[in-house]
Amino acid sequence: MKNALRKERGEKPNNKRAAPSSLSQKDAPLNVLIRYAVLSICTAILVFGCNDSLQKTPHWPGAAIDSDLVPEATRIISQGLADADPLIRVNAIEVVAVTERIRLMPKVQRLLKDEFVPVRFAAALAVGDLEYSLAQKQVAQLLNDQNENVRIAAAYAMSKLGSPESSDLLRNAIAGSDQTVRANAAFLLGKSGDKSALRSLWWALHSRDSDYKVKFQAVEAIAGLGDTAIFRKLWATVFSTYADDRIIGIRAMGALGTPKAREVLITKLDDDILEVRLAAAEQLGMLGSSAGEPEVLDVFAKNLTAGLDKGRLERVNVFTALAIGQIRTPRLKKFLPRLLKDESKSVRIAAAKAVFQCTMQDRHPGKPSV
Repeated sequence: MKNALRKERGEKPNNKRAAPSSLSQKDAPLNVLIRYAVLSICTAILVFGCNDSLQKTPHWPGAAIDSDLVPEATRIISQGLADADPLIRVNAIEVVAVTERIRLMPKVQRLLKDEFVPVRFAAALAVGDLEYSLAQKQVAQLLNDQNENVRIAAAYAMSKLGSPESSDLLRNAIAGSDQTVRANAAFLLGKSGDKSALRSLWWALHSRDSDYKVKFQAVEAIAGLGDTAIFRKLWATVFSTYADDRIIGIRAMGALGTPKAREVLITKLDDDILEVRLAAAEQLGMLGSSAGEPEVLDVFAKNLTAGLDKGRLERVNVFTALAIGQIRTPRLKKFLPRLLKDESKSVRIAAAKAVFQCTMQDRHPGKPSV
């Protein structure tokens, strides 16, 4: 993603930043921050009032297209949980957790024993996020997993299941020597909602021993915990020369969710790079704004994907589906059937997530789904 976006801007690839390790090896480390998977694991969502430039997305009851697509979306995620590709399994697990598909949790529970580290990590997170007590015994066993990333994911899950002492593992991990473990610990502390973790996160951000992925994750975690002192740092990231950094900054601005953060997100709807604009539209939608709807409509109305190579086309379609899932206006939702039939598994999973999010909105009128 990085080099493709930089090429569009005429930027030189930055080879100093290593790409995440391949998932072809079962013990490959999990880097939550850098992969931006294909679907993001959501951080905290803060909803504020609207103004003239940031209109709140209206609730559209009785959207039959959403419920009609649920069986197909469920089939896609169910298949994803059993897919041969570990990253597809990870993405499917994330959808189950984010969209509260409890009926699929028995399949996720089985993945706690998956041979791949990222899959076990994601499965443990899902158990914690949904407080799925039926898997508590298996998650407890992961506290002794051979991989530290999995151990801290299990600690996060156990804390959500009623064992707060398990969170001490996260605080210890963020001060460890392994940079990937540090980044994941920062991510989990941000998800925990425990503001007492801010001290550890600020330490990780300023520590000379922290590499760039730890610092980026600490920034997003601090934003997710609502510390507005991080705004200046986020500003610099959102206006970075590099498009991939801007996307990370946009996600963190969405996590912060303050009026100033939303104003910044509005400005990124005019970014040079399509994926950046779509990321901004997604985050605004998450905060209750349909301001990014025109940017998403342009993907279809102006055929912005014409001429893109296969990899870039997949990325754009994923970002588009994710934005639709947060904005959820009728004009956007009508494109979901097309995305559900895309040849890319990643796009289909993103579209399935959007379908579920639309139906969650119907269950909770006027309230964005997490």
